[in-house]
Order: sequence, then structure tokens, then C-alpha cells
Amino acid sequence: MHEHHEHNHDHDHSHDALFHTHAPIAKMRQAFWLTILILAVEVTGGILSHSLALLSDAGHVVTDIAAIGLTWYTLNLSQKPPSESMTFGYHRTGILAALINGIALIVIAILILAEAYRRFLHPEPVSSLWMFISAGVGLIINLYLGLGLRSEDSLNLRSAVLHIIGDAAASAGVIVGGVIISFTHFYSIDPLLSVLIALLIAFGAWRIVKQTVTILLEGTPRGIHLPDVERAIRSTPGVKDVHDLHVWSITSGRNALSCHVILEGGLTIRDSQPILREIEHSLVHLGIGHVTIQTEDAGHPHSDSVLCCDDNPVEEHVH
Repeated sequence: MHEHHEHNHDHDHSHDALFHTHAPIAKMRQAFWLTILILAVEVTGGILSHSLALLSDAGHVVTDIAAIGLTWYTLNLSQKPPSESMTFGYHRTGILAALINGIALIVIAILILAEAYRRFLHPEPVSSLWMFISAGVGLIINLYLGLGLRSEDSLNLRSAVLHIIGDAAASAGVIVGGVIISFTHFYSIDPLLSVLIALLIAFGAWRIVKQTVTILLEGTPRGIHLPDVERAIRSTPGVKDVHDLHVWSITSGRNALSCHVILEGGLTIRDSQPILREIEHSLVHLGIGHVTIQTEDAGHPHSDSVLCCDDNPVEEHVH
């Protein structure tokens, strides 16, 4: 028999979940339009000052706009209910957005490094005044946006916040560079800052890409220790064994599990319900809220491995 359970704890807070979804959508809409303002200021300032660091930051802002716009879109899309064709709903659209954002950031970082190398070979004079003005506007707006979104735990939102915080750090670096140039006329500081900005962008983007790939490959979520999960299931009274155990993320923060459990002989469907509820309760405390369990007796054919599914055709298991 197959039993599907999602702990009641998830249903009790549906109103809270809806509220928390609407709040980031409003913030992302605001972030989108303010970031367009930053782009206009930094492109103008970069052209007037001849600053590669500022133009690099403006290039980063272009990806900010795409990232924030994509995040805004996928947050709206994720509210669509499940359907026959999309039984888990559209939660993974946010993971796809995070992956695209991360790859875009890595590409931008490579382009910045290439241009910085050219500037090292052929330094160009830079106007520090326009660097101050343009980077200052970018720093203030990005800090405002980044601090407003810093508490969000969605991977999709975190990838967008990474864009914003990275841009704030870049703007701060441009301001420092402007101070150094104004006093020393050491123009090579401009491409040097660009290299540091690019490395900062690439490092954070690589972490996001690795996390999104793990989710898309249905790997074990971060923070979930599989031996602890196995131990929690096996230690439940009435459970003799567990196999075909899988733990994955539907999206960031939404962990799911499926497994087969062998129950003690002679139990009816009604007898198995307290056992299933106890397993659910244990798994919720381990960060797993969506649970699907197939119950079996010891005579049901199965693999001895906890992780691997039996490769024999299903027909061979029919009695």
C-alpha cells in the first residue's frame, strides 16, 4: 500500500506563506526600477569619467536588472497552483532563474577581467569626481535594496540579493579608487578594482550555480544528513527496515522524501497510521516536510540497499 503524507504543520501556516511571498514580490518590483536608475547614472558617469571600474559596475548592473526582473517574474509564477501537467506547481522556476543569474554573473566577470587586462597594458586617465558621484548613487541605492532583502532564504531571492550586494561592494570600491586617483593619479587602480569586483562576483556566483545544480539533479539538500534521516525512520516503533530512500529539494527550503518501510507483520492499514505519523513528526524536525512512504511487509521483494532501487522489472514483484 502507498501512503502519502504532508505534515499538517505545512498547512497551518498557508496564510503566513502567502504573506511572505507577496512581500518579496513588492520588494523586487521596487528593486527593478531603482536598479534601472542606477544603470543610467553609472553608464553616464562611466562615459564621462573614462572609468573601467565604473563601466564594469554598470555592466554588472545590467545583469542585476535581468536577475531582479527574472526573480520578480518567477516569484509571481511560483504562486500558480499545481496542475495535472505541473503536479509540484512552479516552484522550480525560481531555481532556473537562480541558475541563469549565476551563469550570467560568471560571464560578466570574465568580460571584466579581459577588459581589465587591456587597461593594465594601456592605462587611461580617469576623472575621480564623476566616479564619486555615480558610484555614490549606486552604493546608497544598492545598500537600501540589499539590506531590505537580506533576511530572505529563497535561493532565487538570494541570487538576486547577491547581484545587489555585489554591486554595492563594487560601488564602494569605485569610491575608494576615486579617492586614491584624486590624490596619487595612479590610474592603474581602476583596472585593479575591476579585477577585484570580477573575482567577488565570480566567487558568489559559483556558489549559487553549485547549489542550483544540486537541486536540479535532485541531490541531497544542504543541511540534511542522510544517516540521521535513516536513523530516525529505523528507530520508529513498528518499523523493521527502510530502503529506496530518496531526499531532494523541490525548491530552496522545500525538502521532500520518499522511501519504502518494512513494518512488523500483522499490522493493518489502521495500525500503520500512528507509525507513519511518528515518522512524519521526526522528519519535520530534520527539515523535511513533504513525505511519501510506501509500506511493505518483510515478504515484499526489495533491494538490501538503503539508497538503490531494485532494478528488476515491476512485473517480477507481482504476486
